[in-house]
Amino acid sequence: MQILDGKIVALAVKNEIKQQTILLKNENNKIPHLAAILAGTDGASETYVANKIRSCEEVGFKSTMIRFDIDVTEETLIAAIKKLNEDDDVDGILVQLPLPKQINESNIINLIHPSKDVDGFHPVSVGKLVQGLETFIPATPFGVMLLLKYYNIETEGKHAVVIGRSNIVGRPMSILLSQNTNPGNCTVTLCHSRTKNLEKICMEADIIVAALGTPGFLKAHMVRENAVVIDVGITRVTDKTKKSGFAIKGDVDFVNVAPKCSYITPVPGGVGLMTIAALLKNTFAAATRKIK
Repeated sequence: MQILDGKIVALAVKNEIKQQTILLKNENNKIPHLAAILAGTDGASETYVANKIRSCEEVGFKSTMIRFDIDVTEETLIAAIKKLNEDDDVDGILVQLPLPKQINESNIINLIHPSKDVDGFHPVSVGKLVQGLETFIPATPFGVMLLLKYYNIETEGKHAVVIGRSNIVGRPMSILLSQNTNPGNCTVTLCHSRTKNLEKICMEADIIVAALGTPGFLKAHMVRENAVVIDVGITRVTDKTKKSGFAIKGDVDFVNVAPKCSYITPVPGGVGLMTIAALLKNTFAAATRKIK
């Protein structure tokens, strides 16, 4: 069993982007600029955005943080996004989800200009992804693909099972794994809460991507020997033994599943770090496309 270490791969990606950013600045007098919008005071969202801003600093990007109270109106958010769309210096716009309940997330996501949609959530980005065209790939699935590529995981002809059908992870993950690329060329089964015989399907998988947000869902009896297991789940679970008062748990019962795997990602230290690395790659791509 080998750990797919997100720390190592994310660092390699960041180092590459850092060097590319230096060249971009020297040759084109351009520094990639990511703008992040955060509404409310959700602890997890605060942490995620802070990590993204810090990562921008590490690779030499400019970053802007725009904060709103939890009672912010949709009109106020719309005005902020329109302003960022019109700002030529801003290359990427990130709206941290979930948004407060009074906000229609689709309205906000669809308002971001596709050329600045570094989260890859806009319908234009999704449509291009489905057709195999150049586009921004949602950061978490993109991060998983970078991880598979770094460790040279054989995917061609393999049966991949994706558990979870969200627009952010599950669906784009299934598309990427099925594409005629490396990594890719898998036969993919997309499972969800209504899937029958889920345990049997998982037992037939060479690769399992668990992305449903239920801590410890994937058990050892659901995994075949030498399978590759990718744990996308990141859930805060109350833990009074921790100074923070919570622990981060994945969707995989790691202790019991890991001994059966050829490769497995840890939580934390796996896909979460790769999500940020992929976001940086998308932001750099946004900046360079404007120059082209």
